[in-house]
Amino acid sequence: MAPPLNFHLPTASDRIGVIGQTGCGKTQCGAWHLSNASIETRPWVILDYKREELLNSIPYAREIGFNEIPKHPGVHILHARPEVDNDAMENFLWKIHARGNTGLFVDEAYVMPDKGAYQTVLTQGRSLKIPMINLTQQASWIPRHVFSESQFFNVFFLADDRDRKRVKEFTRLDLEQEIPEYHSWYYDVKRRQKFLLRPVPDADSILEVLGARLAPKRRLL
Repeated sequence: MAPPLNFHLPTASDRIGVIGQTGCGKTQCGAWHLSNASIETRPWVILDYKREELLNSIPYAREIGFNEIPKHPGVHILHARPEVDNDAMENFLWKIHARGNTGLFVDEAYVMPDKGAYQTVLTQGRSLKIPMINLTQQASWIPRHVFSESQFFNVFFLADDRDRKRVKEFTRLDLEQEIPEYHSWYYDVKRRQKFLLRPVPDADSILEVLGARLAPKRRLL
């Protein structure tokens, strides 16, 4: 089924928050958004704290270290450890802030260091052409800027009252309403529109799209 005519995906300068408890399909939804993002025109960096299998199966993705700021379009994966790599992650984010024109996929927002860089990228990233996909399972634990600076939300089932309360502060979603498994509420902040989304495509389909978009292009002789 085709999406409604008034349904919009994030643009190349937008931020989206993907929120839901473990096992809801949050990572797969984030990967689907990445498959629709500007990966052919700018570098995107996945900040991977969980060694997520799906994200690490993306064809042609490059693993990088904290000292490398990618310059070329594509998907790049930076593996990090909570708490242990806080200083290195802070320095990396300041370098991304200085460079701009780089997408960020945050695999788990609540473990990001709370020292200023993440919040600054969130608040200034749109003007610096730093689109973001922020995933979290603990909405009540993450900085308010993840919500206040997002133009879109995907919200899956949330069991915790505190998490539902935080999301409601920034959306017009009725999170008390039960939704089917792997479905999510999609909220467009600018247009004040909400949609109940069916499950996104399966992991293999998402990886196929990413692989097709990231494959090296052959030059015509």
